[in-house]
Amino acid sequence: MSTGRMAKDRAATILLWSVMILVCAILALILAFLVSKGWSAISWEFLTKKPRSMMTAGGISTPIVGTLQLVLVAMAFSFPVGVFTAVYLVEYARDDWFTRMLRLAVRSLAGVPSVVFGLFGLAFFVILMNFGSSLLSAGLTLGCLALPVIVGASESALLAVPRDYRDASYALGATQWQTIRKVVLPTAFPSIITGAILSVGRVAGETAPIIFTGAAFYAPRFAKSLFDQVMALPYHILILATAGTNIEKTRPIQYGTVLVLLFFVLGMTMTGVLWRARLRIRQRAQR
Repeated sequence: MSTGRMAKDRAATILLWSVMILVCAILALILAFLVSKGWSAISWEFLTKKPRSMMTAGGISTPIVGTLQLVLVAMAFSFPVGVFTAVYLVEYARDDWFTRMLRLAVRSLAGVPSVVFGLFGLAFFVILMNFGSSLLSAGLTLGCLALPVIVGASESALLAVPRDYRDASYALGATQWQTIRKVVLPTAFPSIITGAILSVGRVAGETAPIIFTGAAFYAPRFAKSLFDQVMALPYHILILATAGTNIEKTRPIQYGTVLVLLFFVLGMTMTGVLWRARLRIRQRAQR
């Protein structure tokens, strides 16, 4: 390698390392700021008690449970629909104008602002389907928001499965659906989980879609039905920061809630990463 190329390579390496260090430093500063502001609010009572005294005291158990419920409803809708859409696109669809339009529509959905999904959920689920402002409406709206991420990740995972696996299954007499169910999907599943992980993080942190479809300013109890309103951590943070009765008094609660939401997303992400790694280890052991 010439001296000029070596110098360019060294400069590019230094630049990339500098950018990585800068990003990590910014992330560390944000985390340090949030921890310093919100750690004093974290306690067992804060995590297990409901808000009280106009949300200036008590805990955030209701928003925590509401966020979990929203994530479960959203993923129960978006995960199977997204995976089966990817199976259709990879295994069944022909390369025609309809398939190309479908792929374009899915990719376009990924760039739609979340507030547009909220307005869609209000018009379709709340009004047209008559679900009202509820956990079901908010969860389905968030499911639509997560759908393009899951479809894209699942499609890439299915395309990465070697063609030899399918051919070997067909040679043994399996049908196309048996091959997909017994060979293709189990092989691609660890990578499909990646799309689900990214979707969970986005669903848990979105505010705009649930404002229009099911988030409550204050709910005295947990949602016991799909048609009840719910409190959610991101909307609770917004309310405390902008519309609280005593914003200065609730400042520690705001930062404490942000920390809980951050660790909630991080915990679910780490769980998914560990699950994916375990599935891949099991696949290697079976080969």
